[in-house]
Amino acid sequence: MPDIIFQGPAGRLEGKYFAQKQPEVPIVVVLHPHPLHSGTMNNKVTYRIFETFVRYGFSALRFNFRGVGNSEGVFDNGVGELSDAAAALDWLHAQHPHTPEIWLAGFSFGAWTTMQMLMRRPDLKRFVAVAPPAGLYDFSFLSPCPTSGLVVYGNHDEITPSADTEALLKRTTRQKGITISAAKINGADHFFTHQQDELAGTVGAYIERELGKRGR
Repeated sequence: MPDIIFQGPAGRLEGKYFAQKQPEVPIVVVLHPHPLHSGTMNNKVTYRIFETFVRYGFSALRFNFRGVGNSEGVFDNGVGELSDAAAALDWLHAQHPHTPEIWLAGFSFGAWTTMQMLMRRPDLKRFVAVAPPAGLYDFSFLSPCPTSGLVVYGNHDEITPSADTEALLKRTTRQKGITISAAKINGADHFFTHQQDELAGTVGAYIERELGKRGR
């Protein structure tokens, strides 16, 4: 899995990129948790999401937001990080210009950024949001939700109580034909400390189901 450097709006961004042998495959960018709380592209949950997509045939990119690791720039309270995510999507799409579909996934702060990107990128086919920080960030922008996706959360999340995530799901309206699937993992804390395999299995089952709908 090669280390890569690509240009972001605030300077160079470092990432990890896995390319399938066939170029015309689905692609995904995976976004990591909060940069000021030790979030990096090597976070365990971020890696498991990334690895799951690769296992199901995606070419995948995970990267460090500005100011993290060897990525240039400084933390920008989510605004600049949204631009970083857009640059990552553009870079990956340029490597696979004939991809049949583009997905975006994220964990915690990365999930919040993922869901914001849905409103800005009509080319996104599906999303996966793991432990979105529903009680900590404003999600009012997500109305109506324009893209189908999966939200995964734990019922023992000490940072974002499951009730907050469930309230978010209830009040989020959807465009016609859009479905937000939800999966609650019993016993899981915010970091899925003892449920990493179950998390990967849940995400994998969703990917398999959605790809299967399109005959892949």
